[in-house]
Amino acid sequence: MSNDTSPKPAHQKGPLVWLDMDQTELDNAYDQSVYAPNQAHVQARRDVSTARAREALGAPQRIKYGPTDIEGLDLFRTKAANAPIAVYVHGGAWRNGVSGNFHTPAEMFVNAGAHYAALDFTSIDNAGGSLFPMIDQVRRGVAWVYKNARETGADPAKVYVVGHSSGGHLSGCVVTTDWAGEYGLPAKILAGALLCSGMYDLTPVRLSKRSKYVNFTDEMVEKLSAIRHLDRINMPLIVGYGTNETPEFQRQARDFSAALKAAGKPHELVVGDGYNHFEIAETIANPYGLVGRRVLKMMGLGPG
Repeated sequence: MSNDTSPKPAHQKGPLVWLDMDQTELDNAYDQSVYAPNQAHVQARRDVSTARAREALGAPQRIKYGPTDIEGLDLFRTKAANAPIAVYVHGGAWRNGVSGNFHTPAEMFVNAGAHYAALDFTSIDNAGGSLFPMIDQVRRGVAWVYKNARETGADPAKVYVVGHSSGGHLSGCVVTTDWAGEYGLPAKILAGALLCSGMYDLTPVRLSKRSKYVNFTDEMVEKLSAIRHLDRINMPLIVGYGTNETPEFQRQARDFSAALKAAGKPHELVVGDGYNHFEIAETIANPYGLVGRRVLKMMGLGPG
């Protein structure tokens, strides 16, 4: 059951579209601003903290992983040799954000003895409404990190992916990638992943107002719904969400966790009591935070 007590707009119930939701309720369930009235304040804190991280660590190294301008990553290096590396896949409803907005976690990872790489990739608007170019870029970015791990001072056996929100969805696609068949790499290139506040089944998302800017197709829903490709998951996962997130983001995480359990896939479900969608993301950058502590533990670092 959800513990969410944030106010919801009153309306007259219409025909059901998904589960017990009418169109307005489903649209709201895929609109974070309806359930997170402090969104702007949390994002303002993020901008301040990401600037402070750069002040503490210095500017990251910008590295290209592909031919287009957007295909790059911001790399913050730790001093340890053969260190783990965390690849961060940012959120923003598939529309907003760039890697430079998500440097806050770098300080935690670097100080704990891990490299931190924040990925850049195209937006849905620049991709003509298709998610395929976006996920291909993210996959190629992760593949680049794996293939060039030694050169960047990282251990290729310790590559981890961290994704939040729509970045959680994209990271779900990453952990269900056919690396051998599609990219000519070993079947297992990831040591673990955090999927926080993501979407793992695009069926209801297609029915929501997000279809106004995403040109969903049957192929897209089938190929880019992680819950449909559990057989490809070969690394431990952390699945997280907050109890003040939208009903659908909570359900998506619970259902994905249940499917992982039924499939015998090692994972931990982390439930943030009292956290909304944006607040739980802040805990990723805290070594003692709800999510940050668990990510570091998964990587063999931090307070445990």
